[in-house]
Amino acid sequence: MQLTSILRRAAQVNPTGIATICKDRQHSWSQTLTRVQKLAGALQALGMGPGDRVALLSLNSDRYVEYYFAVVWGGGAMMPMNVRWAPAECAYALNDAGAEILLVDDAFAPAAEAIRAEVPGLKTLVFCGDGDTPDGMLNYEDILAAADPAPDAGRGDDDMAGIFYTGGTTGFPKGVMLSHTNFYVGGISNAQELSLHDGAVYLHAAPMFHIADLIFFAAVTFVGGTHVVIPMFTPDATLEAIETHRPSHLLLVPVMLQMVMQAPKLAETDISSLRYIAYGASPITESALKLAFELFPQTQFYQAFGQTELSPVATFLGTEYHVLEGPKAGKLRSAGRATKIVEIRIVDENHTELPQGEIGQIAVKGPITMLGYWNKPDVTSETIIDGWVMTGDAGYMDDEGFIFLMDRLKDMVISGGENVYSAEVENAIGQHPSVATSAVIGIPSDQWGESVHAIVILKPDMTLSEDELKAHCHTLIAGYKCPRSVEFRTDPFPLSGANKVLKTELRKPFWADRDRQIS
Repeated sequence: MQLTSILRRAAQVNPTGIATICKDRQHSWSQTLTRVQKLAGALQALGMGPGDRVALLSLNSDRYVEYYFAVVWGGGAMMPMNVRWAPAECAYALNDAGAEILLVDDAFAPAAEAIRAEVPGLKTLVFCGDGDTPDGMLNYEDILAAADPAPDAGRGDDDMAGIFYTGGTTGFPKGVMLSHTNFYVGGISNAQELSLHDGAVYLHAAPMFHIADLIFFAAVTFVGGTHVVIPMFTPDATLEAIETHRPSHLLLVPVMLQMVMQAPKLAETDISSLRYIAYGASPITESALKLAFELFPQTQFYQAFGQTELSPVATFLGTEYHVLEGPKAGKLRSAGRATKIVEIRIVDENHTELPQGEIGQIAVKGPITMLGYWNKPDVTSETIIDGWVMTGDAGYMDDEGFIFLMDRLKDMVISGGENVYSAEVENAIGQHPSVATSAVIGIPSDQWGESVHAIVILKPDMTLSEDELKAHCHTLIAGYKCPRSVEFRTDPFPLSGANKVLKTELRKPFWADRDRQIS
């Protein structure tokens, strides 16, 4: 199974069909195949060898699609980077992965030199933006034009296709290694589950570095469809693209969907082309869905649940269950059922399967499970047990196979669709000289699903304001990871018998009137 074979087929069956649209550029599938072959040759000429990581720090672009296929065509491994990271986080990931080539666009070119100063192994910067090429960087279009088309390197199956960094329980990001098989099988599954028909048009409004949007790279290409790209999500830009380019499919995390529904521009926009909206990363409230049904009367909705380690979808809640009445109502609070390519179990602390209705950890097995964590064999062995990925989410399965999430076993907050590991935030908070200790939890947020809340104990005789602590955190970690609220306490935190902070107790007052302890 090779990612490159998906591209070859698209160019074969739909050579003149539009592959990508971005700003004033568009390319057919035959043109895209040629550009990918030449970009692969250019990257090889810059030193990319089998399995070498090539990083990209960029807003959404048609060049993201070319990068996705060109890196694996040339035998390397892609490494999309979170555009919301602080420079220190970017440098950590680049050093950890040993990336020697980094592509940056206009938005991140100013930060690239500072990042390079912290990454001794970073040899080459390629400018993939539309402005003037900064000094010391190569130009994307120039190296592509000058390169000879590369033959397919022939990597596939369990060869690593990319490393995708997520938050870490130790305070440092973990690199999830995903294979060609992961993306190939996931692409087939997602195309089928999401009703992607031949020639479907998908709008990349969600950030393309995010694994939730990356599921559409292979899926849309499988059906020879069109990738419409806007640089970044705003409600107005998304609505303008819907009216102009007539997409049939769209992915929005719940907070993005709510922003679109609140936009005044929606009432004056022709959204009749939009047949399907997928949402995920966090469930949406029933009231918000009811409004979405009213505002998008011709559109059907899907919910997806998973994680990067599952590349990333484990369950779907189909359109037929997005109803408020009738025999199929009552499943909106669920995360759906297992996709056709995975098995799901609910297991106890000994990894023994539990009966339906009992709460335990959700475990997933199938051809989409990750290869492991880059350079972290111990964490990998704790996460993959006999081929089953332990998701860290607690829930139960009903008698029809629907999964209902109840709690999060991993010390993680999901805010606006982004994973935030508490340890990362606590590590940043702890670097302030006034702080003795802290505990970070997720609390309910109507806008973000969950928001990051810090409970802080200061050192004796020290003072610190909420704004000062927030400003401190912004110098160390991405803005979405920083606390949105801070609570100062003097009493010790509740501890377990093993002297671990009982965050379940800290969360209880905030979630007391909720159906479950996570969003």
